[in-house]
Amino acid sequence: MTSIFDRDDILFQVVVNHEEQYSIWPDYKEVPNGWRTVGKSGFKKECLAYIEEVWTDMRPLSLRKHMEEQARLQQAPANH
Repeated sequence: MTSIFDRDDILFQVVVNHEEQYSIWPDYKEVPNGWRTVGKSGFKKECLAYIEEVWTDMRPLSLRKHMEEQARLQQAPANH
């Protein structure tokens, strides 16, 4: 049996979660909890091309924020 995600003949929509991680979801199915649509839909190839264009930093949002905070703390002048 072929997975729905292996098919190229159905419409998908691009979805994103709270960590700004992207995926595709069949257009005819309800989006799972924790995910929201981004307004892009089309065939699998189109949706994956969109994700490749916009998802330039694969790190989860929480990790990016943590790393930014660590960098900021390292650059702060030491209090003596």
